[in-house]
Amino acid sequence: MRTVGTQAIGIRTPIISQGDNLPEIVSSSILGYCTEAGAEIRDKDIIGVTEAVVARAQGNYATTEQIAADVRSKFPSGPVGLVFPILSRNRFSVLLRGIAAGVDQLYIQLSYPADEVGNHIISPELLYSAGINPYTDVFTEAAFRARFPDLKHEFTAIDYLELYRQVGNNATIILANDPCEILKYTKQVIAADVHTRAQTKRSLLTGGAEKAIDLADLLNKSVAGSGYNEQYGLLGSNKADEGRIKLFPHSCEAFVSDVQRLILEKTGATVEVLVYGDGAFKDPVGKIWELADPVVSPAFTAGLLGLPNELKLKYLADNEIADKRGEEARAAIVQRIENKALNLMGKDETGGTTPRRLSDLVGSLCDLVSGSGDKGTPVVLIKGYFDNYASK
Repeated sequence: MRTVGTQAIGIRTPIISQGDNLPEIVSSSILGYCTEAGAEIRDKDIIGVTEAVVARAQGNYATTEQIAADVRSKFPSGPVGLVFPILSRNRFSVLLRGIAAGVDQLYIQLSYPADEVGNHIISPELLYSAGINPYTDVFTEAAFRARFPDLKHEFTAIDYLELYRQVGNNATIILANDPCEILKYTKQVIAADVHTRAQTKRSLLTGGAEKAIDLADLLNKSVAGSGYNEQYGLLGSNKADEGRIKLFPHSCEAFVSDVQRLILEKTGATVEVLVYGDGAFKDPVGKIWELADPVVSPAFTAGLLGLPNELKLKYLADNEIADKRGEEARAAIVQRIENKALNLMGKDETGGTTPRRLSDLVGSLCDLVSGSGDKGTPVVLIKGYFDNYASK
C-alpha cells in the first residue's frame, strides 16, 4: 500500500515585477523544483499561484487620487456614508484615504464588536458584561470610547477607531450594526463590506438611501490610467504603499490556461491550475475568519469545478466493516471506494465530509502553505490531491 497521500509544496520563484512573463516563470520554477527534488509532474497535479503576483505582473495598481476621482464621479457633492469597512491597515487604510479625499464629508459606520471577517474592535465578553446589546445599541465614537477607553487590538496593538478617524481626516465615526443607522447622517452611501454587500445595499435602498453602491462599483474600469477589476472593483485590494493599492487581478482565466498549456508542452502532463487569494478558515483564538477577498479563487481550470465526491472512512470503519481487522479491513475499504457512486450527495456514508467547493478547499490549502509573510513561495504544487485510499 502506498504510504503517502496529498503533498503540498511551496515553490520559490524570482521576485515578480510588472510586465514579467508570469506563466513562463511559474512553469520554469515548477520544473526547477522537479530537477532539484527528483520529482515528476503527473496528470491531475495542481499548481496554485497567489493573486498577489498575478496582479503585480499585470501592473494592476491604483493611487489614492484615482480612487478619489472615481468616488467623486459617483458622489459629486454632499456628505457620504461608508458602512461596515473591514478593520485592516493592509486591506482598508489606503482605500479609506482615497475615499475620504473624494467626498466633502465622510461618515464611517463600523460594525461591532467585530467586522464581518472577524477583526475585533472589542471582545464580545466585555460588551455583554457591560450590558450592551450590539443588535440595538448605537454609539458615537466618543460615547463608545468613554465606556471602553482601551481599544487596542490584542495582536496588532492598533486602535482602529483612532486610525480610521486620522486617515479619513474629514470623517465622523459611529458604531452600529443596522446599516440604516447611517441614513440619519446622509442618504448617499458606500457599502464597504465584502460578503454581505448585496444585503447591505438592499437594506439601505429599502430604508431610504438615494444612492447606494459597494466597493465592486469603484475602479471596475480604468480611471485616469489606473488598474481595475471589472467584476470586483476595489474588493480584494491590498496596500502597495501609503498612496497606492494593488487591485485583485483581472483576466485570470487566460493566465491559468496559459500555465496549464506550458506545463503540458514541457512535461506532457495535464495539470490543474488556480489563482488563489485568502483562504476561507476561522482562527478560534484570534477569531479572524481570514477571507477578506471576495472569493478564494478568481479563476481555475475545469478540473477544479464542483465538490469532492468522497466517502467518510471513519463512517465505513465504524459501521460497514466494524467486524473486520487488518488486511481484510483494508481490502474491504478499497473495494468500497472503487465501487462508490459517481454522485454521493446526501448519502449517509458521506456524513462529516467537508461540504465545500474543490476550488475553495484547494485555494485555502495553498494560502496556508504559502503564508502571507517572507516565505517567498507564491506558487504551490499539490500532488495526490485527487488520490484516495484505493489509489495505487
